[in-house]
Parts: sequence; C-alpha cells; structure tokens
Amino acid sequence: MPENTALPGNNTVPRAISRRTLLGSLAAGAAGAGALAACGAPSSPASSATSAPAALAQTPSKPVTLNILDVAGNLQLTKPAIDAFKGKYPQIVADVTTSTGTAPDLAPKVQAQQQGGNVQIQLVLTGTDGLSAGITKGLWTNLKPYYDGFFPGLMSNYQPGADTMATLAQDQGIEIVWYPSGPLLEYNPATVKTPPTSPDELLAWAKANPGKFQYAVPRNSGPGRTFLMGLPYMLGDSDPTDPTNGWTKTWAYLAELNKYVSTYPTKTSATMTNIAQGTVSLIATTTGWYINPRALGTVPASMKVAKYQNLTWVSDAQYGVIPKGVSNDELIAAMRLLAFILTPEEQAVTYDQGYFYPGPAVKGVSLTQAPATSQQAIAKFGDPELDSWITSFPIKNSLPALAQVTAFGLWDKNIGSTK
Repeated sequence: MPENTALPGNNTVPRAISRRTLLGSLAAGAAGAGALAACGAPSSPASSATSAPAALAQTPSKPVTLNILDVAGNLQLTKPAIDAFKGKYPQIVADVTTSTGTAPDLAPKVQAQQQGGNVQIQLVLTGTDGLSAGITKGLWTNLKPYYDGFFPGLMSNYQPGADTMATLAQDQGIEIVWYPSGPLLEYNPATVKTPPTSPDELLAWAKANPGKFQYAVPRNSGPGRTFLMGLPYMLGDSDPTDPTNGWTKTWAYLAELNKYVSTYPTKTSATMTNIAQGTVSLIATTTGWYINPRALGTVPASMKVAKYQNLTWVSDAQYGVIPKGVSNDELIAAMRLLAFILTPEEQAVTYDQGYFYPGPAVKGVSLTQAPATSQQAIAKFGDPELDSWITSFPIKNSLPALAQVTAFGLWDKNIGSTK
C-alpha cells in the first residue's frame, strides 16, 4: 500500500477570492506543455504494470487510441476539451473513446485488467472516491517524474484551494477541476418554509418529517461524501481528519439521523429525481449539484439552497489518473491530453452550466472567459449568495486517500447496511 503523503485534511485552505474576477494569469509553461514538441526517441513498447520509464518523448511514436473511463461525471466538463484535443493533434491520438461507470466499481475493474496483463483503459476521470480506492491498491502511475516535461509549474498554476487538493493525488493523478463543494442543503420551498441552519436543526426537521430528508451513499456521491466529511467540523468532533478515532459525535449523529431516513440512493442523481418528484423535500447538495440540474431542467428552478450557520466547506476535485500497465505511447498521449485540459482556454469551458461551480482548477480563469451559455446559465440558475459564502467560510480539504476509504467503509457498515 503506498504511503499516504497528502496534506492533513484539517489544514485550512486560504479563503478563495471571488470566482467572478480574474484570479491571475496562468504561467506560460502550462500552455507550453500543450504545444507539440517532437523530441527524444520514440517510446518503447508496453511498460509493466508496476513501473514506467523515467523519461519520455513529448510525442508518441505513432498515434494511439485513448479509452477514457469517467466515474465522476467529468465528461460534462471536459468532453469539449477532449474533442478539441483530438481534432488538433491527430499525430498524438488516432481516436478517443469514452465510457462511464461508478466509483465503487473502478478499482476492481482496473485491478482485474492489470492482473490479466491487458490494461484497456488508458485514462480515468475520477473524483476523490475512485482516486483514493486506486491509491490504496497501488493502481495508478506515478506521474511526478513527468511534471517538468509535461506539466511545468503545475502546483504554482493551481488557484488557492485547488493547490492543496492536488496533493491528495499523491503524484498519482492530475487535478483538472476544483470547487468548494459543500455541504449545503437543497429544499423545496413549497414544503419547507424554514430550512435547517445547523445539524441539530436538520435532525429535528428529519424527526418531524420522517423519510423526507435524503442523501446518497457517500462512496458514490459528491454531496453525500461532502455531507459526511463536513459534519465533524460542524459538530465539533475531536479530529475531523480521523474517522476511526475522531468522529465520535459524527457517528452518533448519523446513527440518530438514520432513524428518519428511509433510503440512501446509490447516486446523487436519484436524490435530485426524488426532490423533483416530491418524494423528499430536503437533500444534501453542493454548489454545482444545486445549479446544474436546475439549469438542465431535471429539477424545478423553484428549488432553493441553504447553508449551515457554522458552515465549513469541504472542497472537492476531479482528477485524471493513468492506470499502471499502459504503453509508453499511451502514457505520453494521456499526459498531453491532461496538460491540454489545464490550459486557460479549456479550463474556462469547465464552468459548464454550473455542474462543478466554479470549476476551473488553475489561476486566471474568470466566468467572463467562459462560453456565453455558461455565463447565462450561472446567472439564471446560480445564487448570488454562493460567492459570498465561498469567501466567508473556511475551506478544508477532503480526507486523504486512506482516511476517506476508511470513512466510507465505516459508513457502509454502521449506517448504510441498516437499510
């Protein structure tokens, strides 16, 4: 099991400045990483599943096919960049295929391919859940030897908050989008006249309205895991970074809340469907999950968002990880694509329709640089208070890999298994 070298989750991230203003200019080196540079000898045949060469050419010996697996909904943010890369660099990629899956299924699937000596996935787009599972099993390629050649100035290019979340990858992935996330509450104002403003008020509301509050299984849900990881801060637990020994209040709280929750959907989208259909009236949400489904019309625009009075943001991010066992040519192409996604022009597209609001991981990408459709959607379906909440409350990292996997396991055993 790889050593966990991520920054402790209780390190406070510098408060983010407004996402609607220019955060600074992206270092020129990152853009340069996207420029073609045919240098060095052609790459060797397939690397082993346990190691990769210390040096690589900037261009593969021949165009490759990249099979991309998305277990985080990331294609909604990066598919335009992937398509642009394919069109711009035919000498790097002959074709790109994309498929989707779930985070819990990711590690077993990749591990089976590696054990069979037939790695068919060259790039995975994942949240911290799939990232963490793969790190604990040693599935991902160590990319640190390639930072200078493919990602110059990587850490200094990230904006505050994103820079510390990047360390959770332990050099086994490249952070490509970031947001403060939550935990927040989304509610139907027709049935919830006064939304809860604290965990105690939420518990009281759930008790008075059994079956009407819901959150999804944390192992496979951004809002679910943000709710789980945010509670230790709001409840004043002894160590919010230690789910085994430091979450006494959180586990007791969740056990009590569990009495009034009828079911835990396996996907966040199911909670959105349920609040849209009136099955539930109050759900765990995040900035992006509040904006995007309403912009897409899958949730009524009339739904509202509320914050906790003692809110501590638990930020979230999505990463590109490369399974061990890909060929050198495939490794080169995957890293060139990730570097391209990190350029300012492509980062501006990640504002999308608010799915990961704000979205960009790098400095210097304001909403005014986003496509007009993104600007219009966020103006119409966002909430003007979100930006002030982001700047007014502390932001913490998600738990590092091992602690996150441990938290999910404890929740599954003590809470989820009861339904």
